[in-house]
Amino acid sequence: MKTLIENYKSFPGEHCGSVAMRGLLNHYCNLALPEAAVFGLGSGVACVYLEAPGMDHGVSVFGRTLALESDLGSNLQVDYREQTEDDDDNAWRIAREEVLAGRPTMLSGDILYLDYREYKVHFPGHRFVLVGFDDDIEKAFIADRIKPEPEACSYGALRTSRNPPVAMSTNNLWGRFHGTEVGRTLREAAAVAIERASQQMLGVPSAGDGESPFGNSEVQMVSGVAGIEHFARELPGWAKRPDVLALSSFNASCIEKFGNGGGNFRRLYAGFLDWARELDPTLVPANAGSLAREAADGWTAASTCLYRVAEEGPVPTLFDEAARQMEAVAATERRLFTDLAS
Repeated sequence: MKTLIENYKSFPGEHCGSVAMRGLLNHYCNLALPEAAVFGLGSGVACVYLEAPGMDHGVSVFGRTLALESDLGSNLQVDYREQTEDDDDNAWRIAREEVLAGRPTMLSGDILYLDYREYKVHFPGHRFVLVGFDDDIEKAFIADRIKPEPEACSYGALRTSRNPPVAMSTNNLWGRFHGTEVGRTLREAAAVAIERASQQMLGVPSAGDGESPFGNSEVQMVSGVAGIEHFARELPGWAKRPDVLALSSFNASCIEKFGNGGGNFRRLYAGFLDWARELDPTLVPANAGSLAREAADGWTAASTCLYRVAEEGPVPTLFDEAARQMEAVAATERRLFTDLAS
């Protein structure tokens, strides 16, 4: 048996989740949006400081929320829902049935195992869209963020990615559009999305608050501006950790290179703020876009310090400088989201 949804259009871009949802919104809801607007309408901007014993690297710093895709549906009032599946065989059966019915389907997994990508580290929570499969060659066809055409992935690689035996798992997470109606205007959705993002960034979370898609109850999280401040406080101590080289290299890439980091996401969010201001200038203060870009530059500078550790060694001054950058970022983002909230 084989099938391919040939009318699905994938738009290459900066981040897997916003690229996937951009294509799905276009397909199901006939809603053509730039990637930055999709990211912002999902209230995606965040800082999540993750620490867990099950991770290859004890700490990961992310620049987006864990619920961007679901929040995008909620903010637009589109009936999009996600769920996990405990059984791997059943998870693949469901995905096949969705695609056989002509429904492109959001999937999530650890990008390390996807054999059409060349990743060398575990990176769970990667988003991609299943658009077809071929049993004769045992390949699934996936719309990812790099190329406009589908990528071919072996069944075994996809199965392992969706629920890997080591590190963290998103437990065969998948998403489906149960309706195509968009209940809010773009202006209304933007207002709701900005309010949600401001509340998330200015909230006072505690470690472990909220529901995590990762299959590890020991995962600890600090998020929002508090997460940035926590990151800044922790950085000087990294110089003394035995895993300092791996920790620095991984998080330097997490912040920028993986398409999942602070600088990249702040620039996407700046684009959303510019887009929302064009919709209605009363939604966004005039300086909001520039503040988001200022924060992005700070994230990039901190990432650069961590990259330098590989060349110069765990010099304490590198971590001190990264910490200063993140302290400045925290102040900038607190101002940005306070202004947006008002």
